[in-house]
Amino acid sequence: MNVNLKINDRPVTVEAGSTILEAAEKLDIKIPTLCHFKMDCFHMEHRSASCRICVVEVKGRPNLAPACSTPVMEGMEVKTNTLRAINARRTILDLLLSDHPKDCLTCPKNLNCQLQELAQEMGLHHLLFKGEQSTYNKDLSSNAIARDLDKCIMCRRCETACNSVQTVGVLSGVGRGFKAVVAPAGLRPLAETECVFCGQCVQACPVGALSEIDYKYPVWRALNDPSKTVVVQTAPAVRVAIGESFGLEPGSISTGKMVAALRMLGFDKVFDTDFAADLTIMEETTELIERVKNNRDLPILTSCCPGWVKFLEHQFPELIYMPSTAKSPQQMFGAITKSYYAQKIGVAPENIVVVSVMPCLAKKYEASREEFSHNGVRDVDIVISTRELADMIREAGIQFDQLGEEDYDSPLGESTGAAVIFGATGGVLEAALRTAADWIAGEDLQEIDFKAVRGLEGIKEATVKVGGLELKAAVCSGLGNARKLLEKIKRGEANYHAIEIMACPGGCLNGGGQPYHHGDTSILEKRMEALYRADAGLPIRKSHQNPSIQKLYEEFLGEPGSHCAHTLLHTTYIDRKHPKKK
Repeated sequence: MNVNLKINDRPVTVEAGSTILEAAEKLDIKIPTLCHFKMDCFHMEHRSASCRICVVEVKGRPNLAPACSTPVMEGMEVKTNTLRAINARRTILDLLLSDHPKDCLTCPKNLNCQLQELAQEMGLHHLLFKGEQSTYNKDLSSNAIARDLDKCIMCRRCETACNSVQTVGVLSGVGRGFKAVVAPAGLRPLAETECVFCGQCVQACPVGALSEIDYKYPVWRALNDPSKTVVVQTAPAVRVAIGESFGLEPGSISTGKMVAALRMLGFDKVFDTDFAADLTIMEETTELIERVKNNRDLPILTSCCPGWVKFLEHQFPELIYMPSTAKSPQQMFGAITKSYYAQKIGVAPENIVVVSVMPCLAKKYEASREEFSHNGVRDVDIVISTRELADMIREAGIQFDQLGEEDYDSPLGESTGAAVIFGATGGVLEAALRTAADWIAGEDLQEIDFKAVRGLEGIKEATVKVGGLELKAAVCSGLGNARKLLEKIKRGEANYHAIEIMACPGGCLNGGGQPYHHGDTSILEKRMEALYRADAGLPIRKSHQNPSIQKLYEEFLGEPGSHCAHTLLHTTYIDRKHPKKK
C-alpha cells in the first residue's frame, strides 16, 4: 500500500509505514539527523528520536515532529525548512554543545564527528547557553575500547548497536536528567562486563564518547628501538578499506600501496595475516574432517573472531566444546613468527615485536589474553586498527594515493585467494570447503567457488557436496543472528556440520576499527566485492596449495594436527558465565 504526501510543496509517494525522513530522502531533500543511524548491513535503523535535530513542521499539528520516527500519512503536508524548524534545531544543538567538551582538536573523532559536522552546517559559531558540564572518569580498562562519558550526547545509537544488533546487552541509559548517559549498569568499567569489544558501538557513536584505545605511540617507540626487530601483519579486510582514508573510492584494493607505506614507516618486515589465514585453514579443516568422520562435537564452529568467541564464553558456555580449537590467524601468525621465523633469522622471540593491523577492536583484547603468551612473551605485541594505520601514514607525511605497488616479504607474506576472503562473512567457511573438497576427493578440484555462502545476509544456509559427503553448513554474521542460530541448535531445531560466525554484521570488512561508514551500507558492499575480486585475481586460490605453508609443515610443524601444531596453533576457551572462585 502506498501513501501520497507533500514535502516542501513537492509530491511524493512512498510505502505505508515509511517515515517523513525516508520520504524526504526519496526527493533528495536533506533533513539533518544525529541519533538516526542505519546500524548494520541488514538495514536495521535506530529511530529513538532522542536528539530531535530532525524536527519538521506538519500542517495541522501544533508541535514540531521528529522526521526520523514520524510515519507518513495520506495527504500529509510537511515543511522541512521553516524558520521555526531551523531555530528549534539550532537551540537543540546549542544545548547539546553546552554540555560537551571543547577539545575537538585532540578528540579521536575530530573530523569524523557528526556533532562537529552539524555545528558547521548550521553555522553555530558561538554558544548562547553556558553552564555546568558533566564530568566522569575515562574508562580505558578493556585494552580495546575507550569510553569518555563527558562526550555522551544520549543519542543512544551505541545502545541499539549493543542490544538490538549484537544482543550483548552491556549498554543502557543510566541516570536521569542532566546526569543521564549511556553506559554499563552502575557505570562499571567495560572490562568488568560481558562486552565482547566488537566495536560496533564505536562505529555507531557520532561523537568521541566511544573510540578505540590508541596504540600508535607504542608502535612508534618500537620502530625507533634499534634492539628490536619489528614486523607487521595486515588483515585481509584492511586492504579494501584503508584507501578510503586517503580519498580513494570504497572498494579500492590498496594492498601494494599499503605494503609500500608500511616499509616507509620503518618496519623491518611487512607480512600478511593472509599467510596465517591459510595456516588456519590447514588446522581447522583437519579438525572439521576428523569431527565429521567420527560424528562428534558437531557442528564445528569457526574460531577466527575473538568478539564471537568471547560472546560464546559469556552467553553459551554449555556449547564451549563446539568451536574449533584453532587460534585465530592473528594469533597463529604471532606464534609462528616467534618460533619458526625467529629461528630462521636467529633472533630471540623477546626481541621481536609483532604489530598487527586489524579491522577489529576485539583483536586488541585478543592479543592481551593470557593464553596467547609463552614464558611472558606475547604472541602479538601491539594491535592497531585500520584507522590508526591511516593516522600513522598521515603523520609520516606519506602521500598514500601516489605510492607505487610493492609486494609482501617472504615467507610469511605468501598467501592464496582463500585467505583474502576471510575478510567477508562466509569467507572462512568457503576457504575451508575448498581445502576439504580436495582432501576428501583426493584430487585438485576445479569447482571452488561456493557462492551459496557469500553475501551480506545475516544468516545463510547451504548444503554442499564435498567428495562423497553432503555437508550442511551455515554462515552467520552479527551476534544477534548468532544468538538466534545457537538457540535453535540448543533446542534441537537445527542440524549442521559446520558454522562460521563473525561478530560484526558483514564480517571483518565492517569491523569496529575500519574507516567510519556513517551508515552508508553501499560502502560495505563495495568492500566485499573487492575481496572477491582480489581472490579471483590470485594464481593460487586454495590454502593447502600455498608453497610457504607447505614448507612450514615440512620444516617445522610436521603435519596438520601434529603435537607441534597443537602446541603452537591451538587454544582452549573459558566459561565466563560461571567463573571459578579463586
